[in-house]
Amino acid sequence: MGSNFSVLDYSIFIAYGLLIVFVGLWVSKDKKGHQKNAEDYFLASKSLPWWAVGASLIAANISAEQFIGMSGSGFAIGLAIATYEWMAALTLVIVGKYFLPVFIEKKLYTIPEFIEKRYSTNLKTILAIFWIALFVFVNLTSVLFLGAKAIDTIIGNGDGSMLIYAVIALAFVAAAYSLYGGLAAVAWTDVIQVIFLVLGGMITTVIALQHVTPDGGVFKGLEFVYEHAGEKFHMIISRDNPEFFNLPGIAVLIGGMWVANLYYWGFNQYIIQRTLAAKSLKEAQHGIVFAGFLKLLIPIFVVIPGIIAYVMFTDPAGTAVVDGVKEAFLKADGTINYDKSYPWLISTFVPNGLRGVVVAALMAAIVSSLASMLNSTSTIFTMDIYRPYINKNATDKQTVRTGRLSAFIALIIAVLMAPLLGNIPQMFQYIQEYTGLVSPGILAVFLMGLFWKKATNKGAIIGVISSIFIALILKSPVVDLPWMDQMLYTLLLTMVVIAGVSLTTSDDVDDPKGIDLTSKIFKTDGVFNISAYAIIILLVVLYTVFW
Repeated sequence: MGSNFSVLDYSIFIAYGLLIVFVGLWVSKDKKGHQKNAEDYFLASKSLPWWAVGASLIAANISAEQFIGMSGSGFAIGLAIATYEWMAALTLVIVGKYFLPVFIEKKLYTIPEFIEKRYSTNLKTILAIFWIALFVFVNLTSVLFLGAKAIDTIIGNGDGSMLIYAVIALAFVAAAYSLYGGLAAVAWTDVIQVIFLVLGGMITTVIALQHVTPDGGVFKGLEFVYEHAGEKFHMIISRDNPEFFNLPGIAVLIGGMWVANLYYWGFNQYIIQRTLAAKSLKEAQHGIVFAGFLKLLIPIFVVIPGIIAYVMFTDPAGTAVVDGVKEAFLKADGTINYDKSYPWLISTFVPNGLRGVVVAALMAAIVSSLASMLNSTSTIFTMDIYRPYINKNATDKQTVRTGRLSAFIALIIAVLMAPLLGNIPQMFQYIQEYTGLVSPGILAVFLMGLFWKKATNKGAIIGVISSIFIALILKSPVVDLPWMDQMLYTLLLTMVVIAGVSLTTSDDVDDPKGIDLTSKIFKTDGVFNISAYAIIILLVVLYTVFW
């Protein structure tokens, strides 16, 4: 056990875990005589108010992937990595305005269900199986691994000796309430998790800034970091930057970043599920813009710490002397372990007591994402595989039991897989890049299905299959494109394939399953509109200042 972690820290950390499990179980108690049905378990009885929707969206989204991965990318690249967060705020506005009204009108449980209503059961089943595999083998596994790695660094000695115990502990806490309570337990505990996330993130950033110079002081620290790492405070990086292939300049604003964001925020089950559980469309839309404002804040406590660690590592004149900083980041082969940034700052600078709060915040990020992914994996398996194919006449009791069992099995697989991931540099970028092989094709199918009535099932199936080959061709060294540009071109070419096949294989003017869209569907209230404009203005200011 790490000597830096005191009895007080352990007490706070353990008390936090118990609080989350208690609240999760308490909110998911069955009402007297009320047997949990599918809507209760998978959609929280459609009872979530806007603030719970917004908080839950952020808690599901922010995980070790951000705290550890984005801080690592902050060290390596700088503020430019924050474009994922800031552009996500605008993406949320678009999803709230143009996607949610259709999803909620169709009374969806799952995103594959939309595919069935718009295209066919066959395509829905293919995508449902794909998503279950993605959640289990990529999302759940990477979140468990990164979270356990962080806990091993902060509480343990950073040598991997605690890794497997941390994986099991995180899985146990997530399972303890989410398997029993379903989405209600996940969403209501997320409100507490978000408070801890913001509090813990702010504590780490403020304390790190105070320690970057011998003079101390948050503003002096910020001024010093900006002065000595000015090149790290540009949102749009130039072509000669070694990280250009990860964040290709202006393309992050008008190119492939939109593919990543629209796919993730618009058509990702574990994100969109909490909006489907809102009391009404209006509450869902208010929740989604609330999440948009929170996204604007997140770089302060996930990217800035990475830049602070970079300054301490490079040690320009006037930096506070920190023993062991070089050894902390350099691997045996001489390369830099970027993802060490956040855990190192916590274990080095955050004092006893507060360290327990910060690690609890990190645990909140990990556990809330795990719980969300588990719930969504079980929702897709139960509603899109079990009910249509295994037990068409399943009772509510059987449906809920299957949901719990499938989540448990998914978690066991992820626990067994997590330690095998090994050390991947800049894990956040790695996950984005490899999800990017499949996301453009799926996004093309959804966008064409939503907004083009002529898109056919045959066009969608051929499009989604061809998108994998297009993505692999564009990924070859011969083409030599940044992967974000690959995503954009894959999306556009897949849309051309879908359009071509649809127009040449169907005699109908419009596909019989095409969606009738009217301006009335997209009408939003004053609160949403003012919030949307505020987010857009703030984004223009941020990109102007940090261009």
